[in-house]
Amino acid sequence: MSKVKFRFQDLGIWRMAMEIADELFDIADELEEKRLYRFADQLRGAGMSMSNNIAEGSGSTSKKEFIRFLNIARRSTFENANILFLLKRRTLIGDKTLELLLDRLDHLCRMVTKFQNSLK
Repeated sequence: MSKVKFRFQDLGIWRMAMEIADELFDIADELEEKRLYRFADQLRGAGMSMSNNIAEGSGSTSKKEFIRFLNIARRSTFENANILFLLKRRTLIGDKTLELLLDRLDHLCRMVTKFQNSLK
C-alpha cells in the first residue's frame, strides 16, 4: 500500500462510493458474460463517476468548486439508480439486488448532500 495519502481517502462518502462501485462492477462483469457490453460499460462509467467526482472535487482550491463536483457525484447516484431500474425491467438483476443497491445509492446521495451543506 502506498504511503501517499490524498484528502479524499479520509472522506466517508468517497469510501462508500467506492464500495457501491465495486458492487456495480460485479454486475457489469455478469452483463459482459451475457455479451451486453454497452450496459456493462454504462454501469461502470456511472459507477466510477461518483467516487471520481468526489476525489476530483477534493482537490479543488475553493469550496464552491468542491460543491460543484459533489453535485456531479450526487447526480451520478441518480444515473446509477436509473440504470438499475432498466436492468431490473430487462430481468438482468433481481428485486433483492435492486432494492439493496437503491438503498445504498439513496444513503450515499443523502450523505453527499449533507457534506455539501457543511461546506457552505
